Order: sequence, then structure tokens, then C-alpha cells
Amino acid sequence: MILPTLRRFVYVLSLSAVFLSMGSAAQTTVAPADTAEFVLHPWVVPSPRSAETYFTNLADGGVYEAPFVARFGLSMRGLVPAGKTASRAGHHHLLVNQGLPLDFKKPLPFSNQYIHFGKGQMEMLVNLPPGSYELRLVLADEGHIPYFVYSKPLKITISKQNKDITPASVQGAPRVELLSPADRETLKAPFRVQFHASGYNVSHGGPKVPDTGHFRLTVERVGRKPEVLNFIGGQTETWLNPPPGDYTMRLELVSNTAADSVMSAAKPSAVSVAAR
Repeated sequence: MILPTLRRFVYVLSLSAVFLSMGSAAQTTVAPADTAEFVLHPWVVPSPRSAETYFTNLADGGVYEAPFVARFGLSMRGLVPAGKTASRAGHHHLLVNQGLPLDFKKPLPFSNQYIHFGKGQMEMLVNLPPGSYELRLVLADEGHIPYFVYSKPLKITISKQNKDITPASVQGAPRVELLSPADRETLKAPFRVQFHASGYNVSHGGPKVPDTGHFRLTVERVGRKPEVLNFIGGQTETWLNPPPGDYTMRLELVSNTAADSVMSAAKPSAVSVAAR
């Protein structure tokens, strides 16, 4: 295990050295999801996390009133709708009070306890009655056959189900958000940058699925050319290791079928990277 890890580390260092010698490109395309740890940009580093799904806004043991929105995160892989093949990208499934499949070679069933997000969604409106639940996310391929990419079980309690609240009032308008880092946060590199899309579908750019987009992150600093990262592999997060300084991050969701058409943009976020 040590030797492959060392080789990957050396490979990433080599790529970074090449791009540093060339100078930063005005726009960089991030590699598809199967090589997401080897993105061709000197600021992007391999994720310290293994491939996994997770909830970005729910806590284990949390108590919530329904309806509420559960948001999905994904490390080291990308999203693509069901029925489409693109590298090792897949789509989310929410398991309610269900353990992991006993056979990872069989497709996941369709039921109220196996909820499929085959369009490339990153969230779900949860409107379960009061009670205790165990939630788990699983990533699966074009035929709903699960990858070994899943979340830890999350136990939550729904204390109340509000009947007079409309789904639209809970979900809000379609939008794109930069979940982390927080606006005006000071942090040390490397750090994780998390993306989210509400009301939009995210996909690997290869299949060119209509009504889907991929994330594009622009990182600006005074007196320098912007660094533009296109996550065409359907990735929803990245790890950055930029030089110390003050930056503005701009996140967009770019159409996979209309060239350079921006479907939605998040509010700009200012961050400071402290000296190491």
C-alpha cells in the first residue's frame, strides 16, 4: 500500500512542477473523475479522503423537523445521470433504514427505502413522519449497480412533521452555492472547497446530457491572472493548495450542452490563505 501511494505522490509532484515551470494557465480543465486526484493544475492536490459519499448539512444524532433538505457530498468521484457512462462517475441513492447491499453486483431496488437520484441531483426534500431513522448514501453506476462508494450510517430523529409548509418554501429558488470555505474565512492550505447545486442537475461533461451542468471555479487575486478550473468530471469538491494571500472565489454551474453558457452563479466569496 505504501509504494502505490508514494508513486501517486511523486506523480502529482511531477505534474505540479511541470505546470509551475510553464506558469499558470488562464483556464485549466480538471481531469475526469477517474483521475480526479491527478488534476492538471499546480494548486489542486489529491484529496486526503477516500472515495465516499456524505451529507453536507446533517449531523449524526441530529434532531430535525420535516420537511427539510438533505444535501449530498461526494469525494474523489463525479456525478453522471443514470443510464449514462462516464469514467467512474455515478449518481446518488438514499437508503432509509437499510444497510449496505449484500451483493454489490446487483442493481439497487426502487422503493421508498431506496431513493434514486438518477438525474444528477445533489439534494432531496425529506418529509418523513416523526420517528428515528438511519440514512445512508450510496453511489451507483448507469445501471444502478453500487460502487464501493458510500457514506457512514447517519442516525437522525424527526421530531415533528409540519403539514402547512410547502416544499418550495423549504428548498428555495434554484441556485449554486460555495459551501466551504466560508466567506471571509482565514485558513491554511491545503483546504477543501465544496460545491452545491439546488434545483439543478450535475453531470460529467462527456455524455453531454441536456439540462445538466458542471462546476467551474474561478480564483482571483489582485495583480494576477485568474485561475479558472473546469470540473468536467462532474466533481462536486476539490482540494486547493494556493500560495498565501487574499483571494476571491467565484463558482458557476456551466451547461454541458450549450458552450460556455452559465446556468447559475454563486455569490463571490473572499478568503485569506495564511502563511505556512
